[in-house]
Amino acid sequence: MPDIKIAARDGGSFSGYLAKPASGSGPGIVVIQEIFGVNQVMRGITDALAKQGYLALCPDLFWRQEPGIQITDKTEAEWQRAFQLFNGFNVDLGVEDLKATLDALRKTPGCSGKVGTVGYCLGGKLAFLMATRSSADCNVSYYGVGLDGILGEASKITKPTMLHIAELDKFVPPEAQKKVKDGLAGNKHVTIHSYPGVDHAFAREGGQHWNAQAAGLANQRSAEFFRKHLG
Repeated sequence: MPDIKIAARDGGSFSGYLAKPASGSGPGIVVIQEIFGVNQVMRGITDALAKQGYLALCPDLFWRQEPGIQITDKTEAEWQRAFQLFNGFNVDLGVEDLKATLDALRKTPGCSGKVGTVGYCLGGKLAFLMATRSSADCNVSYYGVGLDGILGEASKITKPTMLHIAELDKFVPPEAQKKVKDGLAGNKHVTIHSYPGVDHAFAREGGQHWNAQAAGLANQRSAEFFRKHLG
């Protein structure tokens, strides 16, 4: 599948990996990267969504620091680079780039106009912010980091939103998880699923903490969610 160019709202452009279903048409899903860039894992997720009937687009959100980042979680040097990129990432500009991606996907030939988002890790936080700041039709967050610090925006969630939380998440301690659950408890648009016994990135196939059972359940729930709200 080809990379396409997406116009940034403040000038310039960045790339996105676009995967289309065999039919060539369907709803859209913006796939939001982890801290390793638009790498093989993210492209695989994007391809899998296309096989489910979606136009899936994964934008390069690190382009403002260094375009084309594609690293893995296999070496210490790559982890250090990933955290360097994470620490240098401007969340607000990232959301603006995602909104530009959302607009571009809606205008892509074959897209029905309905577009959701799904994000992992850093992308999980950004999927939450797309629920509060964008016109996305629905949003799915996998083990989003730092959600406890942005709960002040929770009242702005007016579209269906699903959170997958890893109970042993080393980046999101139990007190932060409780704060998120309590802070969102009154919002009828939010569904939260908590997975016992698994760590951060349990759905990253091939990763250190990948858990086939939990990942399968989370992905099944996400698939049903997207069918319901984007179909």
